[in-house]
Amino acid sequence: MSGLLEITNLTAGYGRIDVLHDLTMTIGAHGNVGLFGPNGHGKTTLLRAISGLVKARSGSIRFGGADIANQTPRSIVGLGLVHSSQGNRLFPDLTIGECLALGAYTPRARAQEEANRERALKIFPKLGERWNQKVRTLSGGERQMVSIGTALMSNPAMLILDEPTLGLAPKVKEELCRAVLDISAGGIPLVVVEQDVEFLLELSQHLYLVNHGQVAAEIKPGQTMGHADIMALYFGQ
Repeated sequence: MSGLLEITNLTAGYGRIDVLHDLTMTIGAHGNVGLFGPNGHGKTTLLRAISGLVKARSGSIRFGGADIANQTPRSIVGLGLVHSSQGNRLFPDLTIGECLALGAYTPRARAQEEANRERALKIFPKLGERWNQKVRTLSGGERQMVSIGTALMSNPAMLILDEPTLGLAPKVKEELCRAVLDISAGGIPLVVVEQDVEFLLELSQHLYLVNHGQVAAEIKPGQTMGHADIMALYFGQ
């Protein structure tokens, strides 16, 4: 079954080193997709290749039928494929309001700026309460809210989240997980890299295990898989 995002025989990496090896997956045919696997085995590289931040050496990446392999990140965002990267890469001296406004820079996003702002503030009400506060003064969880909120301002047709709860305290992590589920309930298909397998199982019935730069296993909707089954796959049992 075809999906919104189709990756075929993708090879990519850094310098002389290939990180992804002939990787193929279909995303969006069954709703949200969760990606999991050991650290350093290609998940973030895959997201960066999809977003135009890492060059594809071979293979194809198609989004909504358009070939986006090696297009600029700006043009990919303009098509509606938006990536909230790992590590809250924000401008520290901008306010929350200024960061969110930057997310609406494309013509696609500007046309829906007010509606997207209302959506972002409904999902993350703290952002509205601290609208004029500079990013550098925020906690890690609050910065993650700004990062995802800015991505929502780009009017995504698909949203990619790279470990949105990484390093957060349990209470803040729970709050972010609920927010991501709210985004999904609003109709935006998600691609989420996350080490919390329980959360991925709640978010999506379609999961890929990425190991050594390849798809090591695919879990499709309808397959009966619990936490123990996922961990067995993860550790190669």
